[in-house]
Amino acid sequence: MSTAPAPTLLGRLRRTPFWVQIVGGLVLGLLLGWIARSGDVSWLKTTLDTIGKTFVQLLKLAVPPLVFTAIVVSVANLRNVTNAARLAARTLFWFLATSLIAVAVGLGLGLLTDPGKGANLSTAGVKGVEKGGTWVDFLTGIVPTNIADAFLKVNVLQIVFLGVVVGAAVLKLGEKAEPVRKLSEAVLELVQTALWWVIRLAPLGTLGLIGKSVAAYGWDLLKPFSTLTIDVYVGCAIVLFGVYSLLLRFVAGLNPLNFFKGAWPAIQLAFVSRSSVGTLPVTRRVTERLGVPSEYASFAVPFGATTKMDGCAAIYPSLAAIFVAQVYGIDLGVKDYLLIAFVSVIGSAATAGLTGAIVMLTLTLSTLGLPLEGVGLLLAIDPILDMMRTATNVAGQVVVPILVSAREKTLDLTAYNAPTGDLLAEDRPATVPAQATGEPVTA
Repeated sequence: MSTAPAPTLLGRLRRTPFWVQIVGGLVLGLLLGWIARSGDVSWLKTTLDTIGKTFVQLLKLAVPPLVFTAIVVSVANLRNVTNAARLAARTLFWFLATSLIAVAVGLGLGLLTDPGKGANLSTAGVKGVEKGGTWVDFLTGIVPTNIADAFLKVNVLQIVFLGVVVGAAVLKLGEKAEPVRKLSEAVLELVQTALWWVIRLAPLGTLGLIGKSVAAYGWDLLKPFSTLTIDVYVGCAIVLFGVYSLLLRFVAGLNPLNFFKGAWPAIQLAFVSRSSVGTLPVTRRVTERLGVPSEYASFAVPFGATTKMDGCAAIYPSLAAIFVAQVYGIDLGVKDYLLIAFVSVIGSAATAGLTGAIVMLTLTLSTLGLPLEGVGLLLAIDPILDMMRTATNVAGQVVVPILVSAREKTLDLTAYNAPTGDLLAEDRPATVPAQATGEPVTA
């Protein structure tokens, strides 16, 4: 009687649930980061930094082709979606509504806790950003002056604009543009497949990113920003676990626990990668596995990844604006708070799914007339804040398509009520809707 050979270490690792691998990387990263900081181990700091940077660079490498082809395909495939205009309008409505709720949470926490008072930060010699964001810059920056520059400089907002234009043209031309649509779908599948290989490295990337943060940022740095940091994490947690749960329960009539079981892999990856766009393939995959029709998900998720930013564009700028105003001794009135809400809801596309929310913050500060040097004060702790912000962003990008699908009676309740949180259960990237039959085609 022959016995099966014992599984190798790599084999056992592959059988380990993906979320366990992520948690393992997180714990090991915390430990190595603490060792590097407490023992001042320079080579370990460098190694952790290199691992983290390489992982993020690999994610960013896929951003231009991923965003462009995802937008082109999603717009072009609207012809397959029944009541596409109504779905798009409802999606936009819930994007705006949840952003408004998120900014209200941020403002409420800021007014309750006064994050900038008692910070004891010296503003002498603090430099602002080289160029502050204004509404004119934002609006004129949407349209690229050079198509190549939009891709080479990874200006996501301009890439989104180009993708919408090309997708709309493909939709208008119909059969004449069929080769362009098929090419875009093929490139999208190719990029998603390559990016999925990178995502498989997420546990290692988590180790490097978290370890580098622990090694670089100690309590001495965080102490002046402690209230702001707690506010950002608490505010994001309220929206992520409270607001979204209530919307799922009372608007869609769904069990929120199933949402978190299914969406958790995307939320985890967003936390460690700090990139909504880099998480896009996983976000789309979990959205479809939670029962959202593939044709609608292919439209809603890419747009959400580039415009739906409850953490970066709603909670954070509202808290940061209050923080900067208090550090510089500037009083804000009701008009200013309403202006923060307006900027956060309308200007959220300015963040465009990239790591960090500096553009949105400068837009908010410049609109309020607050010192742009305040951005310089916050740059040091931005990576720590950005992890929770991005996790909240991605959760919102999954929630809205579920809400809309549930209201439209197109949500697959069987899939939603039996979610799986293991991304490795099906080792392939997200599906791309087929043009001819309307059935999903897997890569």
